[in-house]
Amino acid sequence: MLTGPHRPNSIAVLTSGGDAAGMNAAVRAVVRTGLSAGLDVYLVFEGFQGLVDGGEAIRLATSADVGGILQQGGTVLGTARCKRFRTREGRLAAARNLAANDIDALVVIGGDGSLTGASIFQREWRDLLDELVQAGEVRRSWADAHRHLPLVGMVGSIDNDMFGTDMTIGADTALHRITEAIDAIRSTAASHQRSFVIEVMGRNCGYLALMSALASGANWVLIPESPPDTDDWEDSMCQALEAGRGIGRRQNLVIVAEGAQDRHGNPITAEHVRRVIEEALGEDTRVTNLGHVQRGGSPSAFDRYLSTILGYASVEHLLNAPGDESQLIGIREHQIINSSLEACVAKTHSMGDVIAAHDYDTAMEMRGGSFKESFDIFLTNVRAKPHPPEPGQQRLKLGVLHAGGPAPGMNTAVRVAARIGLDRGHEVVAVGGGFKGLEKGRIHDLHWMSVSGWVSKGGAEIGTSRFVPHGAHIGTIAEQIADHGIDGLIMVGGWAGYEAAHALHASRDAHPELGLPIVCVPASINNNVPGSEISIGADTALNNIVNDVDKIKQSAVASGRVFVVEVMGHDSGYLALMSGLATGAERVYLPEQGVSLEDLRTDIAGLREGFAKGKRLGLVIRSEHVDPVYTTSFIRSLFEREGDHQFDVRQSILGHIQQGGDPSPFDRIQATRLTARGVEFLIEQALSEAPQSAMIGLDRGRIRFTDLATFPELVEPDVHRPLEQTWMDLLPIAEVMAQPGD
Repeated sequence: MLTGPHRPNSIAVLTSGGDAAGMNAAVRAVVRTGLSAGLDVYLVFEGFQGLVDGGEAIRLATSADVGGILQQGGTVLGTARCKRFRTREGRLAAARNLAANDIDALVVIGGDGSLTGASIFQREWRDLLDELVQAGEVRRSWADAHRHLPLVGMVGSIDNDMFGTDMTIGADTALHRITEAIDAIRSTAASHQRSFVIEVMGRNCGYLALMSALASGANWVLIPESPPDTDDWEDSMCQALEAGRGIGRRQNLVIVAEGAQDRHGNPITAEHVRRVIEEALGEDTRVTNLGHVQRGGSPSAFDRYLSTILGYASVEHLLNAPGDESQLIGIREHQIINSSLEACVAKTHSMGDVIAAHDYDTAMEMRGGSFKESFDIFLTNVRAKPHPPEPGQQRLKLGVLHAGGPAPGMNTAVRVAARIGLDRGHEVVAVGGGFKGLEKGRIHDLHWMSVSGWVSKGGAEIGTSRFVPHGAHIGTIAEQIADHGIDGLIMVGGWAGYEAAHALHASRDAHPELGLPIVCVPASINNNVPGSEISIGADTALNNIVNDVDKIKQSAVASGRVFVVEVMGHDSGYLALMSGLATGAERVYLPEQGVSLEDLRTDIAGLREGFAKGKRLGLVIRSEHVDPVYTTSFIRSLFEREGDHQFDVRQSILGHIQQGGDPSPFDRIQATRLTARGVEFLIEQALSEAPQSAMIGLDRGRIRFTDLATFPELVEPDVHRPLEQTWMDLLPIAEVMAQPGD
């Protein structure tokens, strides 16, 4: 008799609760990972209702069944509220149907309510089976072999309110929808000098409200975790908004979380805020409730990636460590983790109790350090003017410049550098045109309103260049730094910027003026600089690629075609691999791996076999520097020639559209957090006796500083990429996902 969990031979997957963009990508990942491991995989339609109903609601899946769903919003499996599943009778029926289909394990994708129900079901499983055996509805041998139900959950919720994961499936897409809407509202608000009050979802979690406020440059935000600290908060808010008008701000934007309340627990509604502003300021004030548009639409690149890796990890967990207790599969500090599902549900529910008890310090602490840090940064940026310098304070002059290619989010970083520096009582100057501009003395002061509206602007307003100083150029730059009295530099840029900053740092002995601290903030769509897992701009570029490839796929399906799509990246394959995962490409060519004629022959054979069986679409992603001979044009011609007339082939070189557009919410938030922390470090070092220079970045999701002097040791010789590229660990997942069917 088997008494413990065993490796399953079959699994079922369902989606439940409110829909969230990315659920389909998670279902696809579960199915394809399971099939790749030799499992039978069942799709359960209409959530727990389908599990209770059984019959046609539970169907054996093929890879083709989940083809073409990666880019779809909502859930193709459907979701429904099931009152019967909340009863023991309903859960008994669900257990009967799992047994009838010989299903060994269950994957549930849903919010805290759905996962609560799943946890109860798993806890009762043994008793349910015993009851079914006694009723003669399940064989004793089957029940004995299945005394435990291996169960894993993934959080599908736009609210990002579940413990056990830093991000929930659907939250990033919702943030995209909100930010896009606020950007659009900002333009009409500025045109008419109006105030807008915007209500966003989130229940008892202020994540969407806070992050959208940070990403959009809103002027006030109201969240459940940190209510206004005074009873006359309406007066404080209106005074701040009026002060903004006084310095020339043409619009007022107030973001209200749906669960916002005052310190006594009284709800704060968007309509109440509208009336307060209109009466106090005499302004035309409008309310916009974004509603369910926040849930809808095609998932963002990040949500596709997150759903895919979580779906893959869920099946891997069931195969290798099913355990007695149900598990939540999540992401923490960019690493996949699993936690007790029951414990995560309990802690999530406890947040409501903490807020109801008005223990707001604990509520902010429970949300995590980055949440509080983001709130503090928002409070600084929302001010109408900076705090005055402290009496007797040593005032520094801090310079900010760009270097390398343009990356969306560069302007966001300059805005934060200026406002944080000024608010700390220092001067901030902008260097126009990168290190070439520094050599020529193109330096001008930045003021509080100099950077107004820059949070959402693409491009690089102060200019950038790929100039790397050497020889006499370094001496001239040292003179300019001394002449302008610059005490510290913050460089926001890519590879050329890091090379230039290191060149100055390495020349301090020859030029004492270069003994100032330098902080490098990573901003490159290529994501190819050391000291950070992800660079500012890469997420925007990835979303640009995904949006274009989605359109290309529609064209290809209509005519039975293979597309070879070339993306940027220089010597880094990050954009190629990540866009391949997010678009369902069946083959990705990376500069880290190269491509051979044998590889191309194998891929042609696979395409011919697929199209012979009814395949209508082929998608290949090629990174721009993968090989100097096997170019995109060459591959297109080769595939066309050897395709045996089963398909035609087109190429698409996406080009500089990848660098354009307004930065994504992630890039705005990333630029804000990294730059704010970088400026604080720069000030600290500039005031020290032995100032250090550093590269700031994310390491396992945490902000860290790396000594700039180590730059040459952290990169591969003769190519533009770091020695450590953590995203390369995703290659096995990409191979599993690239099954026929898309």
